[in-house]
Amino acid sequence: MTRPLSTMLALTSLAAVGAVGTASAHHAFAAEFDRDKPVQLTGTVTEVRWANPHAWIYIDVEGSDGTIVNWALETRGANNLIRLGWRPADVPVGTVLIIEGYQARNDSPTASIASVTFDDGRRLFAGPPDGPTR
Repeated sequence: MTRPLSTMLALTSLAAVGAVGTASAHHAFAAEFDRDKPVQLTGTVTEVRWANPHAWIYIDVEGSDGTIVNWALETRGANNLIRLGWRPADVPVGTVLIIEGYQARNDSPTASIASVTFDDGRRLFAGPPDGPTR
């Protein structure tokens, strides 16, 4: 095998191994979120990022001491949310939501969304990336 060919083969192999590791890490709910830390948050939507591979909803939540904390809430990708009945217009900025989910392992104001409840009682489900949608 010539040197350029062996170098290309080695680089291709490394790229393939790296891609598998990245894909595996990307879908590891348990690496980032803790099922033993369920959260229920009530807050006002400040931003929505309707995207793949994950959509994000940001809400302002008032703490017991009156301080406002902006929570970053990860959910499934836009394509999956549409299949579950979500639409981008469902969560405009200013909407008050009740979020049920699981807090980040690092205790930051970040969570994975399991469900969203609106003022009118309507619910949308997302579930953790590797769990049921109820």
